[in-house]
Amino acid sequence: MSLEGKPAGGVSETIPEGTKIAIVASTWYTEVMNGLIAGAERACAEAGVECLTFRVPGSFELSLGCQWALQAGFDAAVALGVVVRGGTPHFDYVCDAATEGLNRVGLDAGRPIGFGLLTCDDEQQALDRAGLLGAKEDKGYEAAQAVLQMLELYRQLRI
Repeated sequence: MSLEGKPAGGVSETIPEGTKIAIVASTWYTEVMNGLIAGAERACAEAGVECLTFRVPGSFELSLGCQWALQAGFDAAVALGVVVRGGTPHFDYVCDAATEGLNRVGLDAGRPIGFGLLTCDDEQQALDRAGLLGAKEDKGYEAAQAVLQMLELYRQLRI
C-alpha cells in the first residue's frame, strides 16, 4: 500500500474562529474506534478547531449521522467506522452503502466529510490503521486533516 499523497499535517492558513467539526463514529470495534477518534480529535486540536464526537450504532448509520450534524450547523464532519470482511456479502453491502451515502451527504450539503471508514480483511488490519501505539497509520487523524484542508480550500475560494 502506498502512503504517497496522503493528507499532510497542518493547514496553510488559520481556519476561521468558531469553525465546528462533528466527528461521527460507529460503536463497533471499540479499541479501533477509540484510536480513530483520538486521532481525529488531535488533528482538530492542533488546528485550534472545536470538535464534538457523536456515536452511531454502526458504519451503515454514518451517513445519516453526518447529515444530521451538518443540518445542525456543523461546518464539516469526519466519519469514522470499521467494517471487517466476513463470510457473507454483508461487508460489500455496508461498505458500498456507507461510501455512497457519505459522498451524497457531502455533495448535497456542499460541506466536506472526512472519510475515515476502514474497510479491512481482518481486525489486525484495522488495528494497524487506527493510530494506536505501534500502528502503521492513523486514519482518524488523516480523515480530519483532509476535512481541515477542504475547509481551507473553501475559505480560499470564497475570498
